[in-house]
Amino acid sequence: MSKIEDLTLTGKSGTKYTFQMYPWETEFRALGGVYIITKRTATRGGGTHSLIYIGHTGNLAERFNNHHKADCWERHGANCIGILLEESETKRLEIEADLLAAYDWPCNEVGQ
Repeated sequence: MSKIEDLTLTGKSGTKYTFQMYPWETEFRALGGVYIITKRTATRGGGTHSLIYIGHTGNLAERFNNHHKADCWERHGANCIGILLEESETKRLEIEADLLAAYDWPCNEVGQ
């Protein structure tokens, strides 16, 4: 895996979460974490990310195969996956809820 960059998002609670951003085709190990799907647009000296979807899983190696939101991701031009490793399901749910409340995620149910 070759990481592109880090992306820090701030939850509604004010807590900062740093995601490691990877190209779309990256395959991950079977680890638990929170993930974000973005559209990265290259800019001089870096890039910007349009947020598309946030989710969590106990196994990042399997989560993106035939995902139920894949069509939505494609419509929004998804080309990056960000991961924040977290083994605790309770903590993953807390992080996801905090970030869902702070941003517009067009492919999450609250954004549709």
